[in-house]
Amino acid sequence: MKVSLITRHAAINYGSLLQTIATQRSIESLGHECSVIDYVRTDEDIWTIEKTLLESKPEWNGSALKRFLYLAMRQPSSVIAGKRFKAERERYLSLTRRYSSYDDLVGDPPEADVFMTGSDQVWGPVAGGVYDPAYMLGFAPEGAHKVAYAASFGKNRLDDDVAWAMRERLASFDAISVREDIAVEQLRKWGIPSEQVLDPTLLLSADEWRALSMESGDSSGSGSPYALIYQIHNDRLLSSYAERAAEYLGLPLVRVSPYLHQISRSGKLRFLPSAGSFIDLLANASCLITDSFHGTAFAISFNVPFVEVLPNTGTTGRAMSLLRMTGLQDRVLADPDDVALAGATVDFGKANRILVEHRVRSLSVMKGLIEGC
Repeated sequence: MKVSLITRHAAINYGSLLQTIATQRSIESLGHECSVIDYVRTDEDIWTIEKTLLESKPEWNGSALKRFLYLAMRQPSSVIAGKRFKAERERYLSLTRRYSSYDDLVGDPPEADVFMTGSDQVWGPVAGGVYDPAYMLGFAPEGAHKVAYAASFGKNRLDDDVAWAMRERLASFDAISVREDIAVEQLRKWGIPSEQVLDPTLLLSADEWRALSMESGDSSGSGSPYALIYQIHNDRLLSSYAERAAEYLGLPLVRVSPYLHQISRSGKLRFLPSAGSFIDLLANASCLITDSFHGTAFAISFNVPFVEVLPNTGTTGRAMSLLRMTGLQDRVLADPDDVALAGATVDFGKANRILVEHRVRSLSVMKGLIEGC
């Protein structure tokens, strides 16, 4: 089968890139062809993304001077990071031609036997705060086979008007699988059957991820022990905790980020490493402190002790769903002074067995999604 996949592949975010790589490789491992629809909205390209994000930041959007300062601080490094991630996508992904708008997709959709969406927060708001029907396969020709693998709403709760519109579109899918248990429940309320599957990054084993890092030539080796912080949200609690936890462990603190502005936060910044080096940094850390779903997923995959600092953003469902599945809820930071949690032994035996079982089942679900037409 020829599968055309649309996902949030072009964000300046390691999780977005790596989940797309994993989805493509998993589809190919089943004997099918996969092309990633290179859909990058004009308000989300490397030259406009910071202007788009600025609209949702009232603390910086109150005057022309504040807007100028924000863009002066953020846009140059964002462009640099955007170019690096573009090169990484071209290195690892089989991309279609570039599409820059929903109308462009509707007017000239890629040819495919199966149209697939998912593998990330495709059913959540995009950078401008709107919900894009492209990720609900609204562009697919009439009668096309439409499926979702590991799709996510991103948010714990949907507004009523958004839920109604989304329900109408998703009801036209031939089959749906989702990433979180709360998404299964949401779809059940709409009368839409679905099942929970693994995030694509967990479809590849730790050895397969290490092999990808080595084949890229970007593996830097383990070196001296270090604690690693991978932070997505702007939370001072996480930075403060990571600094104190690293001191408790007697380890230097390393921070990895594609954003240069994080240089002012705790930890020695590893700015904008390649995908292979990013994997290497996570795999060889002595401890990971993170608020990232994919950071947590890789820590579990690599059996790296971790502390999950849940963000106060209404998006905790995805992390908690994974932790409940693997029985590792006790890695969530409940007390900001509990630095001993970072040094507590983690028994990954049960989690490893669960992941193996779910990996087999999830790949079987993916196979059924594709071949069910």
